[in-house]
Amino acid sequence: MNADSFRAEAFHYLGFDVDADDDRVRCRYALDELEFVEEFRFPGGGDWSAPAVAEMVRLLFLLAGVSYYKAAAPPVVDFGETALTATELDFVQEFYRHGLGEFAYRNGLDLSGTSFAAVPLTRATPAPYAPVAGRPLIPFGGGVDSIVSVELLRGQATEPALFVVNRPGDRFAAIEEPAVVTGYPVVRAERLMDSKILRSRELGFLNGHVPVTGVISATALVAAALEGRDAVVMSNEWSASSATLKVGDREINHQYSKSEAFETGLQKVVQEATGGAPQYFSLLRPFTELWIAERFAQLSQYFGTFRSCNRAFLIDPARRAQQWCGDCDKCAFIDLILAPFVPAGQLRAIFGGREPLERPEQLPQFRTLLALTPDAKPWECVGDEAECRVAARLALARPDRTGNPVLSELVREADVFTDPSTDELLRPVGHHAVPARYAPADLAR
Repeated sequence: MNADSFRAEAFHYLGFDVDADDDRVRCRYALDELEFVEEFRFPGGGDWSAPAVAEMVRLLFLLAGVSYYKAAAPPVVDFGETALTATELDFVQEFYRHGLGEFAYRNGLDLSGTSFAAVPLTRATPAPYAPVAGRPLIPFGGGVDSIVSVELLRGQATEPALFVVNRPGDRFAAIEEPAVVTGYPVVRAERLMDSKILRSRELGFLNGHVPVTGVISATALVAAALEGRDAVVMSNEWSASSATLKVGDREINHQYSKSEAFETGLQKVVQEATGGAPQYFSLLRPFTELWIAERFAQLSQYFGTFRSCNRAFLIDPARRAQQWCGDCDKCAFIDLILAPFVPAGQLRAIFGGREPLERPEQLPQFRTLLALTPDAKPWECVGDEAECRVAARLALARPDRTGNPVLSELVREADVFTDPSTDELLRPVGHHAVPARYAPADLAR
């Protein structure tokens, strides 16, 4: 932390309020005397008087604070008048310590000693909630994973809807265009962060990755409870639980809030608060990225609209990419994981002439994805290194990829590894909490 950095002794949870007439939630926090207000709006409305809605709003308040704590990362988190159960306190501590693991590592901080002060809460009974089955809410990002989830649920859910969170007045083409292809309605929420947090450099705040999927998950739970929906169905795969980096015996995971550990912790909190509804689970938890890619390859109706490139989601619309950049780690990974299953000509068309596998200058990037160098795995939502090596071998074996110089070199260098077989990676490999009514046909129960 440099001498000009903003400092604080404690981070305070000040409280939250609900404006039912405007379908708005306001969450208030402070770093010492510097206050922040974050707003969430749910334009579709719903039953704000429902006890389960109140519980989900409270959970959103607890998780959204992480973006403001991060500005100074003080040694104390004080929940003030907001009492927490032992389950909630344990979950929030893990959310801060592991969800901010990358932020702490890259800023040279140690958050292990952070103290969390909360008045103990004992629940008599869970809040009542009785949704109708078959009405899931599916957080949708327009990429491979959420598209596969949508199609796996087709025919199994009677009234599914997509869920999208944006800043007020903003829309991302990379989400909106494939959303139209699904044919499903979109339930929306708007998130307006305090303007001060967007002036981080000017105000001397610390910067870095926050576990945003955790905040989106809590927002989705509020939206689901407002509409009486039975489930929030995430699209987080098995490899999201894999560490990005290991430092001694400590694992740091860029995707912590997509991990099984986070999912399990949140399920415990919801179970205690409402008896477990809306159910929160990832439909793709037991599956590899390779399994997901094979399924996506059969969904050619999305090839012209899906986009996982991070530059499609830049905050500034003027800088937002309208097509795949072909340069970033996410572009390289998506190209690689789809290459075994999607014809080379179609992938070239998807990347608009900038397909990473056709550009030898990107070989170092692929080496990192396959763990062929001592460099750390990218700080990105990318798959397991072994999956990437298997994908490279499968892609090179395709007649339309014969002699590809990038794949040929990757496969040659990967020969020293003993990796799982293709069959092992194309079947369920992990634990899951998918209920029987939504279980894909491939899922052994």
